[in-house]
Amino acid sequence: MSSYILAVTGASGTIYGKRLLEVLLSRGHQIKFLISKPGEKVLAHELNFQLEGDERERGRRLKDWLGLKPDDRGLEYVDYLNFSAPICSGSCKTDGMIIIPCSMSTVAGVAQGISSNLIQRAADVCLKERRPLILVPRETPLNEIHLQNMLTLCRAGAHIVPAMPGFYHRPRHVADLVNFIVGRVLDILGIEHDLYLRWGE
Repeated sequence: MSSYILAVTGASGTIYGKRLLEVLLSRGHQIKFLISKPGEKVLAHELNFQLEGDERERGRRLKDWLGLKPDDRGLEYVDYLNFSAPICSGSCKTDGMIIIPCSMSTVAGVAQGISSNLIQRAADVCLKERRPLILVPRETPLNEIHLQNMLTLCRAGAHIVPAMPGFYHRPRHVADLVNFIVGRVLDILGIEHDLYLRWGE
């Protein structure tokens, strides 16, 4: 199976990150998970889950929250300030990275090549190694700076997937809207799914 980096940053929509994490793990993919400090605050506010303790304890709490066994090797928690982590280097093989949700601060940092934390550095590595990089921004309205930064990233090879769910599949629950966005991310990664009805189905 494939190996992906999944990062959550400080934008609303942490439910998207959790759902994508669940789907990828359920399909046997290996995940290196990172979350920024602002992302932790949003996660606690929106999903009532707090990460506490050192890196190992946080990894244990994360697995427990997701219903995984402590010795499950599919999920690895990586501190977003751990610059000694293997994913700092292009020599560490992964099949891509998803930042979901992606704050405009993170968009700006990656667009300008600023690696002030491991999330930004890992994204920069994906760009330089020509690996899939998917950013799921959740912000509105967008100003010219936001749009310019996303255009820069698009031109550099990143996929921009705004958290803008469609309604042609006639969603009835919030989960349907979440699945639509997660499904679009999976489409880019080339991962088969049945999270939503496609147009015409």
